[in-house]
Amino acid sequence: MKYDIASVKEKIQAHLMAESACSADRCQPHDFWLALSRTIMELLAPAWEKTDLAYEKTRQAHYLSAEFLIGRSLVNNLVNLELYDIVKQATAELGYDIRELEEQETDPGLGNGGLGRLAACFLDSCATSNYPVTGYGILYRYGLFRQEFENGFQKEFPDAWMERGYPFMVRREQDRVRVHYQDMDVYAVPFDIPVTGYGTDNVNTLRLWRAEPAEEFDFNLFNSQRFDDAVISRNRVNDIYRVLYPNDTSYDGKVLRVRQQYFFVSASLQTILKKHAALHENDLSELDQWHSIQLNDTHPVIAIPELMRLLTNEYDLSWDQAWSVTKKVFGYTNHTILAEALEKWDIGIFQFLFPWILDIIYRINDMFRAEAHAAGLNEDRINYLAPVGDGKIHMAWLACYGAKSVNGVAAMHTDILKRETLREFYELWPEKFSNKTNGVTPRRWLRMCNPELSSLLTEVSGSADWITDLSQLEAIEPRRENDKLMQRLIDIKRENKKKLAEYIWQTEKIKINPDSILDVQIKRLHEYKRQLLNALEILDEYFTLKDNPEADIVPTTWIFGAKAAPGYFRAKAIIKFINEIAQLVNNDPDVHDRIKVVFMHNYNVSKAEKIFPAADVSEQISTVGMEASGTGNMKFMMNGALTLGTCDGANVEIADTVGMDNCYVFGCKVEDFAATKGYYNPRWQYENIPGLKRCVDTLVDGTLSDGNTGMFQDIFNGLLNGSSWQPADPYYVLGDFDDFRRTRKKLQQDYKDQLKWARKCWTNITMSGKFSSDRTIEEYTSEIWHVKPCQI
Repeated sequence: MKYDIASVKEKIQAHLMAESACSADRCQPHDFWLALSRTIMELLAPAWEKTDLAYEKTRQAHYLSAEFLIGRSLVNNLVNLELYDIVKQATAELGYDIRELEEQETDPGLGNGGLGRLAACFLDSCATSNYPVTGYGILYRYGLFRQEFENGFQKEFPDAWMERGYPFMVRREQDRVRVHYQDMDVYAVPFDIPVTGYGTDNVNTLRLWRAEPAEEFDFNLFNSQRFDDAVISRNRVNDIYRVLYPNDTSYDGKVLRVRQQYFFVSASLQTILKKHAALHENDLSELDQWHSIQLNDTHPVIAIPELMRLLTNEYDLSWDQAWSVTKKVFGYTNHTILAEALEKWDIGIFQFLFPWILDIIYRINDMFRAEAHAAGLNEDRINYLAPVGDGKIHMAWLACYGAKSVNGVAAMHTDILKRETLREFYELWPEKFSNKTNGVTPRRWLRMCNPELSSLLTEVSGSADWITDLSQLEAIEPRRENDKLMQRLIDIKRENKKKLAEYIWQTEKIKINPDSILDVQIKRLHEYKRQLLNALEILDEYFTLKDNPEADIVPTTWIFGAKAAPGYFRAKAIIKFINEIAQLVNNDPDVHDRIKVVFMHNYNVSKAEKIFPAADVSEQISTVGMEASGTGNMKFMMNGALTLGTCDGANVEIADTVGMDNCYVFGCKVEDFAATKGYYNPRWQYENIPGLKRCVDTLVDGTLSDGNTGMFQDIFNGLLNGSSWQPADPYYVLGDFDDFRRTRKKLQQDYKDQLKWARKCWTNITMSGKFSSDRTIEEYTSEIWHVKPCQI
């Protein structure tokens, strides 16, 4: 797309006048951002429509996900459309700084963590590679939540990201569909967001559904001044899209979760089938030859019985015909081995919401049992593996039976699925299973968020081709021996650290030293991710400094970013614990010039884009065998941070790729972990590992305060005593403490030799090609979806 500065200025001014009825010198910054965003939409719209028409004529893939953590759209679109420099100049001539305008955009509240960010990276790679792939999800009004800290406690508030409008979204009223529940009907109205690719005119689509009442509010009740009663039905409909992952600790919360999942799945499938029927003379018997549907985790797995309902009830296929189509259409991506995340729903919820779907699931369950019997499985194993059992519907089991493919998201994770979590399914249908190691888009996570490093890579490699083929950087890895080049890398990192230090001062009011090691752990708060281990080791470093002010501790700033699920009591306790440590450390004049702790509130994509380029150390310290893959580790790697991690998830593949000399690995291997846990007694570590008892005791000895909530006592008990339902320290926090401390000390000492450190960083950057989402998508498209590029 080729445009000049004058035409872009003209379009911005026209949109500004139309939207806000004011000129550039009289409008507010948000008005100008809105007009600029509308201009970008105008520029990409013709190619967007052309792409949509082209994709109708070819085989397509559809990506169903409860989350799409897309981040801000303006700059990403400008970079992908290669309009950034033109727009930067045009806005400057109109009196605005493009970097300041970026801050006018609120992050869309459409996701929470790695699951949603992965989905967004995949859509970026599909568009860039011209693959006909569409994403489907929910247009959450308030997202997960906006996180604030009050006295160190996490407090949740609505993330009102759409209240002032969102210009990168188009309502498609003509495509709305009706979704039927036993207790109500709702309209699903689609809102489409364009997904631009880099170096191509193709513009793909992310379709998000919003629930609207099928019936307006009861006017007679309203007229009778029963105002609350008049809108109660509308409020129940709005609940469907109000928040991501509503608290499901209660039965009503679980019902809402399932209602949400069915809502977007049914709407998406209805749209896919309706378009297919219009193009193929109402013949749905060959649906699988034209479409592949990927289920991103268990949230959309209800698509399997819903497709059976649509094919048999709406399109008159026989049961056998419909099942033959269904089992060839779906692919299922597993993202976890944690039992809590392999969703199981009470049969009663399905009976209440849609008994007809339950009937279909029962019939699928009967087919599975018959096949399992024929395969020679005994009754106990069949009862365990059946989609329906113990009064619950097992969504992962349903996916393994009903999908044509099942994939893990890292080599080690896939091995665990085959060997343990899904072993019997693998033995029954080994051809279904494959690995698709996750990846991240280098457009957003390197080219956009780290422009100085990107320019250096382009200069050294001789072209910008690496932006769409990151593996090309491997050719310049030997340049690590060039001291002048390494000094330039050091200088770029320091400038990024200075920018982050300024941002932290603006947003958190904490002054940090940009010349200190920036040691970062940013990810969802969960016990298995072990932010608690990190916190305990920070306390140990603090006490070491207090005991011996002359101790050889390299100045370090530890940075955290994480949200805890509203109903996850212990995760919220860990947040409070870290914030208490930050108060202790940052306000102690004996140490605060050497160590600092920062917990950045409301961590999101935009904050991540500032953190990754500045980080020195990437904390990937999950309990071995529990992290499926991770994608933050890849973003850190691309930006030249060194991994400090366990042999878990994609850490293993990162270490294999860069070599053990260019990362820091601690703890035992997954194959040894079961035996290690077999004789593990955390009290032995507590009593015998030097310094550990003092750190753990801060939970209960008054050093730190939990405000008399009992939170810290609960953490303490969990580490040392366990409970009737869980052994002590199930995530091996105390077991790994000493090795973690020893490895971190080595890392800190290595950091002193800046040139040697830079060489390690350079190897990580240039060897990160394997972890581009472009590579992952090539594997999905060739091995599961069987779609080909369709360039307009």
